[in-house]
Amino acid sequence: MKILVTGSSGLIGSEVCTYFSGKGHSIHGIDNNQRMEFFGPQGDTSWRQKELSDNLSDFTHHVLDIRDREKVLDLIKSIKPDAIVHTAAQPSHDKAASIPFDDFDVNAVGTLNLLEATRQFCSNSPFVHMSTNKVYGDGPNSVPLKELDTRWDYADPAYENGISESFSIDQCKHSLFGASKVAADVMVQEYGRYFGMATCCLRGGCLTGPSHSGVELHGFLSYLVKCNLGGTTYKIYGYKGKQVRDNIHSEDVAQFIDLFVQSPRSGEVYNLGGGKENSCSILEAFEICESHSGISQKYEYQEGNRIGDHICYFSDLTKIKSHYPTFYLRHSLSDTIKQIVEAHKRRS
Repeated sequence: MKILVTGSSGLIGSEVCTYFSGKGHSIHGIDNNQRMEFFGPQGDTSWRQKELSDNLSDFTHHVLDIRDREKVLDLIKSIKPDAIVHTAAQPSHDKAASIPFDDFDVNAVGTLNLLEATRQFCSNSPFVHMSTNKVYGDGPNSVPLKELDTRWDYADPAYENGISESFSIDQCKHSLFGASKVAADVMVQEYGRYFGMATCCLRGGCLTGPSHSGVELHGFLSYLVKCNLGGTTYKIYGYKGKQVRDNIHSEDVAQFIDLFVQSPRSGEVYNLGGGKENSCSILEAFEICESHSGISQKYEYQEGNRIGDHICYFSDLTKIKSHYPTFYLRHSLSDTIKQIVEAHKRRS
């Protein structure tokens, strides 16, 4: 099969390239290192693109901006991929406020360009879109919470397993990033429902792994580890450092994408994260990181929280496991953080 991966030098994109290449598929990657434009030298992913080009046997790299409609149409017309995995994005809800046009053009318009090119030239090919849990905005903050020693947790038994796909995305604050991703998310669903294409939106929690080029504005665990190893002060923004995220290893994301490509559905939405078992607060992440690095975490606390930030969020995996019963998380939270620590040490 020919697999087209956008954002192929990023965390999820590069993992997907590696995963499918290992299964003998031909990979076409699209990436123009826009992450460095968004976040500066720390966001540079060219090192990862070089790794893919050097190590994958049938990998073709395309320097292309998904905002360029004609080039997207031309490329997909020429390749006619058997599956499209769309991971390219402007990924920071903080950054989006300062670059609203770029944010919307990359996240929403870029997704539309890819969908329409797919419909025109390979409409039977599964289309997997990496969405985000930020499509729910700050709505999850309306769920009653209980404060524990090191984290917040849901007090309502209805949310014991986390946030499900039935949670409303309306009447809440999303950040401009969340809004642009909502537009893309709904469009992916619509191409599935209206045109009958095999599409799905994966509403990720914290996507992580050893290949992440984490920065303060995006890349929770990767950036936290980078601060720990470098002796840099990590800034906690509000909620006592007890805000909770679920974390999923990039390889586990690739594993699910493979399952969907093998058995696609139309216009589906899945919350794809680490679930409660792989969730942690910032304070708990400090402790796990310290156990692997042997270095005490430096941090400072600021009372104000990030706009639209979740106090507590972890994915309810009931639906995704019911549709794909063989899906399971291969990487524990502790093991994932250990891998990130080791990867940062190798690269430093």
